[in-house]
Amino acid sequence: MVSPVTVVKSEGPKLVPFFKATCVYFVLWLPTSSPSWFSALIKCLPIFCLWVFLLAHGINFLVAHRSASRILAGLIFSAVGDAFLIWQEQGYFVHGLLMFAITHILYSSAFGMKPLDLKAGLVMTLVSSFCYTFLYAYLSGPFTYLVAVYIALIGFMGWRAIAGVQLCNDLWTWTKLSACIGAVLFMVSDLTIAVNKFCFPVPYSRAIIMATYYAAQMLIALSAVESRDEDDFRKRN
Repeated sequence: MVSPVTVVKSEGPKLVPFFKATCVYFVLWLPTSSPSWFSALIKCLPIFCLWVFLLAHGINFLVAHRSASRILAGLIFSAVGDAFLIWQEQGYFVHGLLMFAITHILYSSAFGMKPLDLKAGLVMTLVSSFCYTFLYAYLSGPFTYLVAVYIALIGFMGWRAIAGVQLCNDLWTWTKLSACIGAVLFMVSDLTIAVNKFCFPVPYSRAIIMATYYAAQMLIALSAVESRDEDDFRKRN
């Protein structure tokens, strides 16, 4: 198994643009009350950097490893969803919801169905059901079922990411753990969005949403490079 130190040395420099773009977003902190293409660019810039991070591993790598190419596709849909959410008050919230729903389908496909881990699936079903039950009283119209479908999709994605971390059987890798933590942070981000939008104002909601979101996307992008790192590790040894 590739050590975390090896990962930091090999992948860290490629993530520098992402960290810089994330800092730019938080430093500028453009008001959400004035949506513009510039604010959309600043919001999407860290995700663009994650595209470059994966592309830096080579087109052949992405073609040879379907999970990596699906995560790249998920990041592309995420950026489109981010842009739509800039104008959510102008009626584009559902469009953003659809883009992120597709993202979760792609991520679930990338994480795969092995190992199955039905216990993790049951836990995630209970968590998802609790979240929807809590939100249900505040939902109306199309959102009653749109939110239900979205929670089911992100819950499924979370299950597939968590299922890959087999700590008891010592079958985990740093990238599977990265995917797991990334999926959990993604769920925290989206739950904060839902509570803030449909239920009641969440203190520092935007900071919570964006910090957990960017961290989640970075960790999920990192989970795509396992095969490349293992190949390089074997060559050196």
